[in-house]
Amino acid sequence: MNISYNWLKDYLNISQTPDEVAAALTSIGLETGGVEEVQTIKGGLEGLVVGKVLTCIDHPNSDHLHITTVDLGNGEPVQIVCGAPNVAAGQHVVVATVGTVLYSGDETFTIKKSKIRGEESFGMICAEDEIGIGDSHDGIIVLPDSAVSGTLAKDYYNVKSDYVLEVDITPNRVDAASHYGVARDLAAYLKQNGYDAVLNRPSVEAFAIDNKNGKAVSVSVENTDACPRYCGITIRGVKVAESPEWLQQRLLAIGLRPINNVVDITNFLLHETGQPLHCFDLNHIEGSKVIVKTLPEGTKFVTLDGVERSLSDRDLMICNEKEGMCIAGVFGGLKSGVTEQTTDVFLESAYFNPMWVRKTARRHGLNTDSSFRFERGADPNNLIYVLKRAALLVKELAGGEITGDIVDIYPNKINNFRVELGYDKLNNLIGKEIPQDMVKSILSSLEIEILDEKDGVLTLSVPTYRVDVQRDVDVIEDILRIYGYNNVEFTDSVHSNLSYKTLTDENHRLYNLIAGQLTGCGFNEIMNNSLTKSAYYTSLVSYPEQNCVTLLNPLSNDLNVMRQTLLFGGLESLAYNINRRRPDLKFYEFGNCYYFNGEADTSKNVLAPYSESQNLGLWITGNRVSGSWAHPDEKSTVFELKGYVENIFVRLGIDMKKLQFTQVSDDLFDAALVYTTRDGKVLAKFGLVSKKILRAFDIETEVSYAEMNWALIVKESARHKVTFSEISKFPPVKRDLALLIDSSVQFAEIEKVAYDTERKLLKDVYLFDVYEGKNLEAGKKSYAVSFILQDETKTLNDKQIESIMNRIIGNLQNKLDAKLR
Repeated sequence: MNISYNWLKDYLNISQTPDEVAAALTSIGLETGGVEEVQTIKGGLEGLVVGKVLTCIDHPNSDHLHITTVDLGNGEPVQIVCGAPNVAAGQHVVVATVGTVLYSGDETFTIKKSKIRGEESFGMICAEDEIGIGDSHDGIIVLPDSAVSGTLAKDYYNVKSDYVLEVDITPNRVDAASHYGVARDLAAYLKQNGYDAVLNRPSVEAFAIDNKNGKAVSVSVENTDACPRYCGITIRGVKVAESPEWLQQRLLAIGLRPINNVVDITNFLLHETGQPLHCFDLNHIEGSKVIVKTLPEGTKFVTLDGVERSLSDRDLMICNEKEGMCIAGVFGGLKSGVTEQTTDVFLESAYFNPMWVRKTARRHGLNTDSSFRFERGADPNNLIYVLKRAALLVKELAGGEITGDIVDIYPNKINNFRVELGYDKLNNLIGKEIPQDMVKSILSSLEIEILDEKDGVLTLSVPTYRVDVQRDVDVIEDILRIYGYNNVEFTDSVHSNLSYKTLTDENHRLYNLIAGQLTGCGFNEIMNNSLTKSAYYTSLVSYPEQNCVTLLNPLSNDLNVMRQTLLFGGLESLAYNINRRRPDLKFYEFGNCYYFNGEADTSKNVLAPYSESQNLGLWITGNRVSGSWAHPDEKSTVFELKGYVENIFVRLGIDMKKLQFTQVSDDLFDAALVYTTRDGKVLAKFGLVSKKILRAFDIETEVSYAEMNWALIVKESARHKVTFSEISKFPPVKRDLALLIDSSVQFAEIEKVAYDTERKLLKDVYLFDVYEGKNLEAGKKSYAVSFILQDETKTLNDKQIESIMNRIIGNLQNKLDAKLR
């Protein structure tokens, strides 16, 4: 939120510099990210001076240029070539001297000494649009004869400098979402630090009804839950025009565009008090009646931006007798706004239920200055003051008369919050004893009233604008931020629970173990948002869109559901890096995934509608080796990823022989392999990501991806018991077979048959060559497989080895129709 330093000084006598104010605000919880100097005219007219044209003759080498000499007030006239048709001797003009920077939008132009058609020019005589004081480019600016040569243009045009403080308002501090709110908080800080800070709230004592018997707009509130309080006033005979300079400067300083005097007043008061206002053209209030209610589901309504929106029956509307005029607390309607033709207005000052406003704003994807404040909780007891101030400003700037009494519909008054605060709890929580007089002084400066004090306990009345202070700990936090966090010293004692081991330590240990292993293999860890877009899951079978956990109040359509898989976040990271010429990538991510399982139903074994799992994702793309003098470039493959996945299992002590492997192809993978336990639990799935999905991310290279259920893997790892034995004194024996098999047979099937045949002495089986091509039958391939046999108690003899190998060969022939080559 932008806070104007000059505007802030309207309410508080500040002697501190803008930087000192920024530091003070940051220390009390209103973090100020930066301080920027701004001028009412961009560039502040630096380098521009008033000059007098002494001579003006035609340029000898041009039919439209003139050569002038100009007195800049320093006794040394300068020569300037000028192309304006209205330049003449004796004029007082605005001159940009050599070195001056002129602004045109976001572009800049520096005035330099130059030669124009052979004649030297030492500056430029300016038009209005060239220095930012107007839009005219018909000719140069001609000032009155009273202008004095040498006067700085910024002084002549009364250009004022201001400083804008970028204050970051946390969601709980809506009370500081205005200039007066920030001034109020700053005043409390200054008072406690010895400064004579006097807070000045603009007076509304001059408010009076001009015509009590005049016809005023009547109001009916049909939904008091959504609108607990509604106030309004009718003003007739206003003249809509351009706002005065002071009001325009206030709005421009914080980045708002002035519109007209009436609308600018509502914007000004929103940023002055934090209370949003809305102004209706009385001619568009059919029946001279305002009705606060909801409209039927699907009702069409055109908002101020010209967009037709379909309303929900939970959208609170400000209506006339025929139709809606405004989405309450969010956005005005196209028809009912104030224009230059408006003569009578109705000013609205209301308090809307924050939940209603928040849901409506998210439903329509709208985020306005009004909704920002209403959905965090405006002050219901400040409406009349703001309404009176608005009426006085309208009369001052636009004329008119206040007609009829103020409308104030407030059926159930919202009272100040009552909080009990004990000194013992205050000092124990802060860790330092703060003098009671200082505590009371801070409370007073925060406008928190002390109703009673008994046995070391204060009974407090907290104003309704402090929606975040409703418990004693909230009051303690407020006291501490004004007292100063830095004023609480560190003690020599340590109060902590020295627990040797927590329940999560083992998970963290394994996490660090595998993270270190992957990092050592060249992977980079990434961390993506758990929120993602539902569009990723449209038409997916593996992760149906209806299983997404949907947010009730999404920040945007790109962040409207919780992720079901880590895949898409990783592909976003890959695409980002590939687009920046970093194509060779290895990523891993530990993260949670979330699922909507449907409503709880014990008959279908659905015990909870929502679930989550902790997963580990691996991504590989590009070259495994690139640009090496010792090795030719080599692309990464899915088999490389397979090695990394299996190494994780091995590192965690999971017996690969006990896992089952299944080859699949689905809407996520063109080809994939699934690792499952014997009881059917899926530990990991990896393969080549579908080209259709890659195209959606503009990725043209192959991507290998693995997603592992980390929680299940940790459980499997816990079953592993570390055992050891002496290294066998008896050597292993290796036998190789060349097998001719059908092309559809996988190595995993050969491996399974071998281990099923000999469970005790067969230690390892691995594939060292694959051949397909000529000299083989159609539909056949050749596998060269090694078998490692070892007896740890004695040396194997040829008869034992031959018996085992014959049984393996026989089973391979019977079960897989394998033949020896």
